[in-house]
Amino acid sequence: MTQSKDILARRRWLMLAGASAITALVPTLGWSDDDEEEDGSDGGSNTAISPASTGLTGKLVVVGGGMAGVTAAKYLRLWGGSGLTITLVEPATTYVSNIMSNLVLNGSRTVTSLGYTHGNLGTKYGVNIVRAAVIGIDKAARVITLSDGSQLPYDRLVLAPGVEFEDAYGLTQTDYETRTPHAWRAGPQTQLLRDQLAAMPNGGTFVMTIPKAPYRCPPGPYERACLVADFLKTSKGAGSKVIVLDENTPADAANPYSAIQAEVHTFTQAFTSTHAGIIDYQSGVTGIQIDPATKAVSYTDRMGIAHSVSPQVVNPIPPHRATGSSATGWLAQAGLSNSANGKWAVVNVLSFESTATGAAGVHIIGDASQCGLPKAGHVANQEAKICADAIVRAMSGQQPDPAPVANSACYSPITATTASWLTAVYQVEGGAFKVANGGGVTAGAKPVEASGPSAENFKDMNTWFNALMGDSFA
Repeated sequence: MTQSKDILARRRWLMLAGASAITALVPTLGWSDDDEEEDGSDGGSNTAISPASTGLTGKLVVVGGGMAGVTAAKYLRLWGGSGLTITLVEPATTYVSNIMSNLVLNGSRTVTSLGYTHGNLGTKYGVNIVRAAVIGIDKAARVITLSDGSQLPYDRLVLAPGVEFEDAYGLTQTDYETRTPHAWRAGPQTQLLRDQLAAMPNGGTFVMTIPKAPYRCPPGPYERACLVADFLKTSKGAGSKVIVLDENTPADAANPYSAIQAEVHTFTQAFTSTHAGIIDYQSGVTGIQIDPATKAVSYTDRMGIAHSVSPQVVNPIPPHRATGSSATGWLAQAGLSNSANGKWAVVNVLSFESTATGAAGVHIIGDASQCGLPKAGHVANQEAKICADAIVRAMSGQQPDPAPVANSACYSPITATTASWLTAVYQVEGGAFKVANGGGVTAGAKPVEASGPSAENFKDMNTWFNALMGDSFA
């Protein structure tokens, strides 16, 4: 197959993957299985592939071993061919999926079951794995410096560093790790929060906070509130309380639930009906303060009235930003955190190449980028493929696809046995990805959500999850 046919095939694949979420609710990915992979296995065969000889050569470095980085490395090999040297830089040996991690809190999942390794990248796809962290980027010399003192030259650099969490509400990083976990990066904090919930007394109170958007996984906090409420009323009694303090302002002043950032219909129904009497949802909240020792919480509601509460468990989801974008961070020092507030990396949405000065050949994908797409695992997978396609085109002397299509699909468990879903197709307009409707971008178009939660959706959620993780890691 010629390179031009390869590119056409990739474009068709991307478009079909985007459309499939609307038509079937399960993206067209590598494989699917109705059963959960409880052992966290990466799935698939370990047999090495034989990538085509495309005639392309060069050094490609991918930073970050999460959904975006792993997918980018895999598809750069599949589409770029055998002549490329591809290196993945990631200090952690295991990636713990944020997707489905809320199910650890009610005991439906374990942290171990959500673990994925990078082994297939090396054994199947011939990607070099370097266990280190980035500490600096020299854009002019096209070299990155690593925490082990080594340097890696690159022809193209793909950054997928994810997010870091700010000190907020009177709490520090140590507080998050030891006594007031945010658990918004799945792993030890998820288990800590699960243990705290399990130890709550009957009729106890759980308080969680939601930061102003943008943040990772728009429906995630509301999903968490539902699962915690379901667990508490089942295991700790109907007198239990889940107080949700949402810093987002209602779009409709008369409707506090209009502040919900995703699946407004679904979560309004969940809060007012399914979990009525358990969940106390408050939006437009300001001035949140949390005592790390006593866990006492104070805040001001949207009417300007001050409140204080003393929960047994507090779960602050703090504001976050692209990893390395703080004033002393490596992303900021390289001039790549170039959004208005310095928290995110602005990119050309056709290629995910940074728009920062002197950043030619540097691409930024996943939660760290600012491009109009939501920050979510499925979206990171999509961004990685668009970026990989654009890089292969550029190395072939061609321009990026002028009309890339991405899709966002996710499921939200509402109880231990039911789930809802949300999906959207995105197209480019005015330099950003926007929700498409009826074959093109339409003013006011919104993602489509399920009419309501169901057991069938819960089953489909596992199919979707296994397909997505298989596509990225298998």
